[in-house]
Amino acid sequence: MIAAAAGLCLTFAAGTAAQAQAITIGLGTEPTSIDPHYHNLGPNNQIAQHIFSRLMEQDHKQRLMPGLATEWKPVDDTTWEFKLRKGVKFHDGSEFNVDDVIFSMERAAAHPNAKSSFKVFSHSGGKTYERVDDYTLRVKTPEPYPLMAVDLSNVHIVSDKAKGHWEGDFNNGSQAAGTGPYKFVKWIKGEVLEFERNEDYWGKKPHWKSVVIKPIKSAPSRLAALLAGDVDFIDQVPTIDVAGLKKNPKISLSQGISNRVIYLHLDQYRDVTPFAKGPNGEEIKNPFKDVRVRKAISMAINRDLIIERVMEGIAVKAGQLLPDGFFGVSDKLKPDNYDPKAAKALLAEAGYPNGFQTTLHGPNDRYINDAKIVEAVAQMLSRIGIMTTPDTMPKSVFFKRGKNGGPAKPPEFSFLLVGWGSGTGEASSPLRSLLTTYDKEKGNGSSNRGLYSSAKMEAVLNQALATVDDTKRAALLAQATEIAIGEDMGLIPLHYQVNTWAAKKGLKYLARTDERTVAYDIQPE
Repeated sequence: MIAAAAGLCLTFAAGTAAQAQAITIGLGTEPTSIDPHYHNLGPNNQIAQHIFSRLMEQDHKQRLMPGLATEWKPVDDTTWEFKLRKGVKFHDGSEFNVDDVIFSMERAAAHPNAKSSFKVFSHSGGKTYERVDDYTLRVKTPEPYPLMAVDLSNVHIVSDKAKGHWEGDFNNGSQAAGTGPYKFVKWIKGEVLEFERNEDYWGKKPHWKSVVIKPIKSAPSRLAALLAGDVDFIDQVPTIDVAGLKKNPKISLSQGISNRVIYLHLDQYRDVTPFAKGPNGEEIKNPFKDVRVRKAISMAINRDLIIERVMEGIAVKAGQLLPDGFFGVSDKLKPDNYDPKAAKALLAEAGYPNGFQTTLHGPNDRYINDAKIVEAVAQMLSRIGIMTTPDTMPKSVFFKRGKNGGPAKPPEFSFLLVGWGSGTGEASSPLRSLLTTYDKEKGNGSSNRGLYSSAKMEAVLNQALATVDDTKRAALLAQATEIAIGEDMGLIPLHYQVNTWAAKKGLKYLARTDERTVAYDIQPE
């Protein structure tokens, strides 16, 4: 009887929330800015797409849909044409047209304070923008560029009236006027972010009139808030609680594999790297520059054990940049088998029979169970003689200290755990951002924190980016990945995240491969 009564109360509460058309969401990770061009970071991008539209939108499987562009096509080998939606207004009432698109692309590439630039999307391939008329845009490249629409679907469009305004004016709301389904109301960092429905939205009107987002960093606290009714929906459900929640009749779960690979980056540039010492603390040459050391580290990591013990079985072990089923993955690359004996032998062959000392840095509030993964990897490496000290910190500190400024300003760290979700839903995104030679002008290698560089891989990648035939391009992307990961171990993949969202009974959500929590995709059942 008590259980039945509780169920009725919950149903009534959910019904009340639906009638009010107001929803409160608990998010594990807060954005670092409302400015959509400030930092190419998952938490920022998921907030941006509520306020700002893109030329092409992406559905829950990252398939392209018409956005501010109603149609797009190549008009010759090196020119794409985009027809823009007419009658669209920004939240401040101003009219949208092609000038806003060109301004946004240039702004995204030239943001002076960007932490991770969008230039790789706006200008990769040598894109130049041409205004045909108010609602027709042409984008030219020196060579054929088949990923044009995919690239541009990653850049949010702001009004050209935002010229000269940067992240501060977006964070306080004075410039946060997009054409998206929700209008910015307020952001008190660390406390609350609020939206109201854009009643003049050009697309399908969202169900929720009012959206309140509460950042709740602690996973147990986030779940407790849901169970107590303080929030209606949460992301990043703690893996340890998923099995129990599946039996809870008051809770609905959504779960799906993501495009995010959790991996290790290693300094492959400096001859002496700051966080690698000899067994007795003496200075040594950078061991991470030797592919045998990188391979030994990969073989010393028991991915099955991490997934079983740390991830509660909710992850998929990784041997490349994207899981099976995504465009451009290789069928030849598999996760390295756990083999500590062979790893020690490889380490000795590389000239480190007694191992060395290092520190593995990572965030403790960015990825699912990130701090625990760092600790587990450190323990496993110590068993083969790489005495590894785990050091985790808040993401705000980690990404600042780990920022890649190229050879002139390499990341502070030598060895770090990071994650990457493919914004394009295919392999060129991680290849270009994580594994190409750092080039600020081209936007390549902006997140290549190991400063890996391979002319051989980039020749294949560039060929892929100029190949129109999908089958051939997929094969070339797979080949580039085989060079970067299989031959060079430019980074060490650990696993792909599987994400879980939880809602009060009565709400449903389609799990997104890009991991984003999007208020307008949360629907009453």
